[in-house]
Amino acid sequence: MSTPLRIGVISSGPAEFSTIHEACTDAGHRPVAYFYGRSLRPGGPNLDDAGEMTVSILTSVPRGMDLLLPGGMGGLARALESYRIDLLIVFGFAWKLPRAVLDTPRFGAVNVHVSLLPEYRGPAPLLWAIRNGDPTGGITVHRMDEEFDTGNILAQQGGIPLVDDMSWDAYCAEAMPVVYALLRRSLDRVVAGDAGEPQDESRAGYAGFMEDGFDVVRWSENARTIHHQVRTHRFMRSSGAPVAEVDGA
Repeated sequence: MSTPLRIGVISSGPAEFSTIHEACTDAGHRPVAYFYGRSLRPGGPNLDDAGEMTVSILTSVPRGMDLLLPGGMGGLARALESYRIDLLIVFGFAWKLPRAVLDTPRFGAVNVHVSLLPEYRGPAPLLWAIRNGDPTGGITVHRMDEEFDTGNILAQQGGIPLVDDMSWDAYCAEAMPVVYALLRRSLDRVVAGDAGEPQDESRAGYAGFMEDGFDVVRWSENARTIHHQVRTHRFMRSSGAPVAEVDGA
């Protein structure tokens, strides 16, 4: 095969890191640094579970692998350049990466997105799929550009069950083998210089964060809508939500 790629990985949890690492190494490539996205935006506050998640990720970091927690875009860009990254793989990272960062790796950057793009672009595709009562979800691996989830598609697959009692562990059991397979196919296409297929803009939809007030049950909604609202909060592991008024209290 061609010369192995030096790969940087930005992700948000141990299952994601482990799956990407296995796909890369089985394809003959070499992850050289992990980056944990500890905030929703560059320079923003740490996520509430950032400390706990960092400890969990450390259990999946191979011996000798560097784990970095960039606080801003400048630090991330300098680190990518210093590691001489050939390809950046992203899975579960909320920052919008500028062209200067995307162009630092020789082969650019690819993203793992948990929907069948162009449906559910944005930071919360799985939450919206649960909220809408979708019976199944999908995974897409696509090239990254300067907008969120708009780059050319390298591989995708649907049919991942979104069971009624959704949990992240249950989802990972179904989704991570699919992520592995799609990454293997995508890596081959990247090495071959394949640009991928453009997305169909006529089918595009956006999945932003849940709006203010989504933690309150409105009895004027139908039972199905309220049921999926509760499912969504349960999947998010919301504490004390959603709440509802009963008999004026």
